Amino acid sequence: MATTELKSDNLFEMMKIHLASDAGKELIKNIGLVYQINIAPKKIGFDEVSYIVDLKKGEVTKGKYEGGKPDATFSFMDDDFIKVATGKGAMKIKGSLSAAQKFTPDIFPKPAKM
Repeated sequence: MATTELKSDNLFEMMKIHLASDAGKELIKNIGLVYQINIAPKKIGFDEVSYIVDLKKGEVTKGKYEGGKPDATFSFMDDDFIKVATGKGAMKIKGSLSAAQKFTPDIFPKPAKM
């Protein structure tokens, strides 16, 4: 795993807080899926840092998923992930398309909180 400081690191920390809120608990109840998100500083596939957004347990952890296979895996460049979190951007998806379609900007804290 890379030791590079990513812009996305702070967003994942905020997601932990968001998932503990009433709105976050509602997302966990409604979505109930596990996402692995791979963030690359400059090029997808190189020096990626992985995060698990577990919307079954309401947890966000750094590292590869160890509970089997995640419902969907996303790969982003760091800047693109920030754009997606704010409603814009491009991504590469592996896994269940139906699970990926539930990965909406609603799971992120609102921009005013970022």
